[in-house]
Amino acid sequence: MYVGESMKIDKRHLLNYSILVPYLILSVIGLIVVYSTTSATLVQYGLNPFASVLNQGLFWIVSLIAILFIYKLKLNFLKNSRTLTMTMMVEIILLLIARFFTKTVNGAHGWIVIGPISFQPAEYLKIIIVWFLAFTFARRQELIETYDYQALTKRKWFPRKWSDLKDWRVYSLVMILLVAAQPDLGNAAIIVLTALIMYSVSGVGYRWFSAILATVTALSAAFLGLIAVVGVKTMEKVPVFGYVAKRFSAFFNPFDDLTDSGHQLAHSYYAMSNGGWFGRGLGNSIEKAGYLPEATTDFVFSIVIEELGLIGAGLILALLFFLILRIMHVGIKAKNPFNSMIALGIGGMMLMQTFVNIGGISGLIPSTGVTFPFLSQGGNSLLVLSVAIGFVLNIDANEKREEIIREAEEELKAKEITQEYDDNVIDLDSFY
Repeated sequence: MYVGESMKIDKRHLLNYSILVPYLILSVIGLIVVYSTTSATLVQYGLNPFASVLNQGLFWIVSLIAILFIYKLKLNFLKNSRTLTMTMMVEIILLLIARFFTKTVNGAHGWIVIGPISFQPAEYLKIIIVWFLAFTFARRQELIETYDYQALTKRKWFPRKWSDLKDWRVYSLVMILLVAAQPDLGNAAIIVLTALIMYSVSGVGYRWFSAILATVTALSAAFLGLIAVVGVKTMEKVPVFGYVAKRFSAFFNPFDDLTDSGHQLAHSYYAMSNGGWFGRGLGNSIEKAGYLPEATTDFVFSIVIEELGLIGAGLILALLFFLILRIMHVGIKAKNPFNSMIALGIGGMMLMQTFVNIGGISGLIPSTGVTFPFLSQGGNSLLVLSVAIGFVLNIDANEKREEIIREAEEELKAKEITQEYDDNVIDLDSFY
């Protein structure tokens, strides 16, 4: 009898608490930060100071239910091509609606509002792109092992006929361009970087990761150099780019125009400077009181540094990095290529989002409008991260169960061999 048929392993006993506990702690800290950064402004407008945190809390409850639901599901639903295809079709339709049939918010489209509910399709594409690429690359592992990157490119860098359009690169590019066209260049950048990570962990030679990294770095440097030479005012005339042109102006010198382009970044510096090592205390931020725009979303970590200091913010960042490393550890240990790429992709996505946000608030890279994981106000971002956590927990439990079954089968086989050997041994004492 097959061991797996006789063994029933409850998934509750396989739950990875090294991932779940940091997630819960970061979520609770996020609720505290949301209240701290929003309550004062809400009071000024005569509104309920708990309105934002209650909304965030509602999304968190939904997120916990989503994690529980996903954890109980069998992993086969992720490997179903019909389910993936339908999800991608719905996502593309939502992106089209968000771009062409919605009102602008802060100069950009992207939010779909249905009564009291609003959501941002671009946020959900982060997890969908990981799912899609993991599904595609996992089915080509034998070919990748033999033909390396050619198994993914089919020796064609560009489509030459209509049949070539049925390619993972075309599908990915269409979805990314729909996000960039809103324009939401921040989320588009995160998705592109996540896709590059997925390509790097697909099994292709390590040299291609180095080549991709060098190419991305060179193109970024060349783009920034072009802006510096041509000038921001000239680049403002370029479609789509005009929306974020001011952010590049602030990147070069935020103190050049403190009343306009450099206002956000300069006040981000002021907030971090005010915090020092130990901070001004929770709720005592100066910059959140109307000085720093987007203090609750893009620049929330600046407020965290101001209130909790570099030490407090550093501990939160360390906990987030610990969570990301534990997620990546699941991917590294996984035997199944699909499971491995899902976990590594999710960990990479969270890492890129963190780096891009911190780079933006510190002036290391141009500000992209990317939220900080768990701490920024935004129920959609929290829900996406929670769904991703649910996937990883399910994958980890499944891998542990498969490992237990494998070890049990090996032990049973060893016992059968030993028994067979004992049956064939002649007892010499019986002849005397």
